[in-house]
Amino acid sequence: MAETAIELTSGAKSVREGLRRALRGPPFDRLAMVDRSNAEIVLAEVLNNIAEHAYAGRPGPIRLWVAREPGRLCLRVEDEGRPMPGHRLPPDRLPAPGELAEGGFGWHLIRALASDLRYDRCGSLNRLCFHLRTEQSAG
Repeated sequence: MAETAIELTSGAKSVREGLRRALRGPPFDRLAMVDRSNAEIVLAEVLNNIAEHAYAGRPGPIRLWVAREPGRLCLRVEDEGRPMPGHRLPPDRLPAPGELAEGGFGWHLIRALASDLRYDRCGSLNRLCFHLRTEQSAG
């Protein structure tokens, strides 16, 4: 299984440009539109959370690794920002409407589209691993 490595810098503009660049290359460029759209939604949420919360608006490195297996993508995202509160993923619950601005609706989307979601704090490194189904293929 070949792995693609992508390096980004946190910050809204850098994240957008890095995500756009990543989606144009392998393995995303070979996905069916629906699978690619799901990957874009999940990665946008993950990367924006890192930029906003882990780095709190400061620039910092983000590394993304993607490997394609039959029927799924395996993804790993690492950053050197602040750890997740409690060193674990947010609770698996849909936020109340009044909480939507900072209440984790992005995490609800991530959980709805990704599987095998795992977060680890390894020294000064945040590591998020997950899978995305890719039942359809464009090539």
